[in-house]
Order: sequence, then structure tokens, then C-alpha cells
Amino acid sequence: MTIFRAAAVQMRSGISVERNAETFEKMVREAAGNGATYIQTPEMTGALMRDRASLKASLKDDTGDLIASAARRLARELGVHIHVGSTAIAAGEKIANRGFMVGPDGAGIATYDKIHMFDVDLDNGESWRESATYQPGGRSVVAVLPFASIGMAVCYDLRFPQLFRAQAMAGAEVLTVPAAFTRQTGEAHWHVLLRARAIENGAWVIAAAQGGTHEDGRETFGHSMVVDPWGRIVAEADHAEPGIVYAEIDAAASAEARKKIPNLKNAREFSVEVARPAPALKAAS
Repeated sequence: MTIFRAAAVQMRSGISVERNAETFEKMVREAAGNGATYIQTPEMTGALMRDRASLKASLKDDTGDLIASAARRLARELGVHIHVGSTAIAAGEKIANRGFMVGPDGAGIATYDKIHMFDVDLDNGESWRESATYQPGGRSVVAVLPFASIGMAVCYDLRFPQLFRAQAMAGAEVLTVPAAFTRQTGEAHWHVLLRARAIENGAWVIAAAQGGTHEDGRETFGHSMVVDPWGRIVAEADHAEPGIVYAEIDAAASAEARKKIPNLKNAREFSVEVARPAPALKAAS
């Protein structure tokens, strides 16, 4: 079986994990009711809050986290695969920005901790330092499901193409980018980066996003979408409001795209030489 119905759930998570868990459950149930067998939610499904002390006070481990627990329960009840894009999990002195893949038996298939930290200084004074709060992961993950091999990533990872190339080389037919892209960066780069990752790897890309103005004051771009292996956008929430987008995914289309343009096979090792002009000779005095 290579064809499945995917749902990308667009949320506007607030500062209450309990309220977000209720929204999560409602939207997962809606997606499953509409035939989705793979359901993806955005980065930080559990909560988006700037206040570090409040965030740390709300944390649980993998077994006690409300979102992870709800995902296991709902996956088992509804008979679906649930991909929690990420949620904040206690990890020693810092926090793990952790994604979960859960199977229809309610058992965990894989977890992924976001590798690349969003440490940036944007226009209009917008600045972020994720590394001050979060512990970066150190491993890429491809989850092998009955209908496709799915690479796991989170948000800022999108800007590091080597991560997705490694997943494609490991057999991933579907790449994922659950995100909370800022409005400023999303308007500039979201569409083109998602399409580029699909084209250069001959892979589907599914990206569930946060959208709108959140309780903590941040603005996220929304525009959850699905891109096919030829780079075509086949489903998109053309807005920042909460909602769900659906797409029929045929994992075999990845192999077809890679057959037409076999750049994964054609890649070659190479070195980089930095050539500088020779220093000018001083004229004789």
C-alpha cells in the first residue's frame, strides 16, 4: 500500500497546554472523520509561550505530557498514524522541542528532537534565541510506516537542505516540516523553501503550521501545505486561520520523480577550492 490520505492540521496554540490539548483532540478527530490515516500537527502543538519560567513549569516527560498521551490514546481509538509535529518536553536543564510519531496501536514509532536552533535577528527588531531555552537534537529520523517512509524535521530545519538530502538517501519518500514560521520569514521564504526541498529530493513534503497572532504576542504565517515530488503545491491553507488541509499521497510518485531526474544517484563527492588572486608585485622604486 503506497496511497494514503494525509491531513495537515493548522493550529493557533496558546499558553494553556490543557486548552491546546482539547483543540488538538478536536482537530485530530475531525481529520480522522474525514478519512485521514496520517495526521500531522504543527511545531509546539502543546503551547507557544515566550515566558521561559512558565514554559518550564508546564513541562512533563514523554510519558506525562498531555499532547503525547492524547496522541497515543487517539491513534489507538481512531486507528490512525498521528505525527505530533513537536511539543516541549522536559530535558534536564533545557527543553526538548520534540516530535512524536504514533502508530494505530497507540505505540510510539519514533521521536525527533529539533536539530537546528532558530537564533536570528530579523527586521523591525524581531529577534529569537532558541538555543537559550532548547537543547538541540543530534540525530535525523526516518519513520518507516506501512504506506511510506517519512522523514521527520521541525520548522527552522527547513533551511538546512543537507538534512533532507540525508533522509532521502536513507529512503524517505515523504519529508515533513511541521512549523511555527514567523509571519515575516514565512511571507518571504515558506513556499519557495518547501517546494525546493520537494524538487531537489523527489519527495512529497507535508508541512502543518501554526498561524495567526498568538496569546504570547508572536505572529506565525500559517499556510499549511502539501507539495508533490515534482514541486507542485497540491493542498494549501491559503491563510493563517486554524483549519485542516487534506491530500491523497501516493508514495510511489517519489520513485517516479527520482527516475525522471535521478539527482540522488548522480550526486558526486567533490572538494572546494578557494582561489584568490596573487598579491600584486610592488613596483621598483
